[in-house]
Amino acid sequence: MFRFLQPEWFWLLTLVPLVLVWHGRRGAVAAIQYSDVGLARDVARATRSRAGRLLWLLPVLAGVFMIAGLARPQLVNGGATVTAHGIDIMLGLDVSGSMQALDFKVDGQPANRIQIVKSVVSKFIDERPNDRVGLLAFAGAPYLVSPLTLDHDWLQQNLERVNVAGDGMEDGTAIGSAIAAGVNRLRTTPAKSKVMILLTDGVNNTGKISPLAAAEAAKAMGVKIYTIGVGVRGDAPVPVTDEAGNTHLIMARVDVDEKTLQAIATQTGGEFYRATDTDSLQRIYEQINRLETSAQTVHKFEHYQDLYIWALICALGVLGLGHGLEQTRFRRLP
Repeated sequence: MFRFLQPEWFWLLTLVPLVLVWHGRRGAVAAIQYSDVGLARDVARATRSRAGRLLWLLPVLAGVFMIAGLARPQLVNGGATVTAHGIDIMLGLDVSGSMQALDFKVDGQPANRIQIVKSVVSKFIDERPNDRVGLLAFAGAPYLVSPLTLDHDWLQQNLERVNVAGDGMEDGTAIGSAIAAGVNRLRTTPAKSKVMILLTDGVNNTGKISPLAAAEAAKAMGVKIYTIGVGVRGDAPVPVTDEAGNTHLIMARVDVDEKTLQAIATQTGGEFYRATDTDSLQRIYEQINRLETSAQTVHKFEHYQDLYIWALICALGVLGLGHGLEQTRFRRLP
């Protein structure tokens, strides 16, 4: 970056037009006096003679360079290093079959829960550049999608591949097992703040660990859990495939265990949220994003290189050129 440390010196440039006007009214100093200027008229028309009349501008130009030098031009090289004391965040996403329910909307069109959740979570990840974020999905059992990482591009790619439980996966909702798996990933990290955000649309109905027991372990490990229950209250349209491979919509009862999710959050120092539409889900992640802030330490460094010497060299060069021309090619008589 280029700058002038004392730019107020440039106010002296306002004197330059006054010097020009003064010199024009005063006229050039006569070298030889004649009773009749007609004798020198032919000589004055010569190109060399006209060029010599401009020599007086060279000291003015030198003065401009001197003023620029007084303004202290500098070349600044600098930057900043940021030390981020981030938060380790484990995201737990329910991918059970009920996450296909079409009770959310995008631009007025029905969309399934998993589609909306992925888009909102993706935005949340983008807004946590200084934090290590991991991702696990769970249905009848949890599985690791991504370990804690600062490579959020790679994390986003893995998030995009997440889908509801299908062939080869046990359906169900193992909330306790999911919490235990997330806490296990967070317990050995050196981060001072450890957070798990658990999203589900159901009731714990499988797994070997109860949700409250897993929450107790999380508390002991210093892991704060935010719980989110998604889905409308009442019945929601859920697509099902019959034996012939045809897909039909049926109305299925939405049953989120709000009491247990609230207890998990309370026990670990987190918060419980209920999302019944796309907007409320977005607001929930935005609120969590504001609650869990990352501390940063910024170290700035700058190196200044003074350039005024070059302005002075130019000024002296111009003065020297003017003096040399006056003593040689444009020498005045006598």
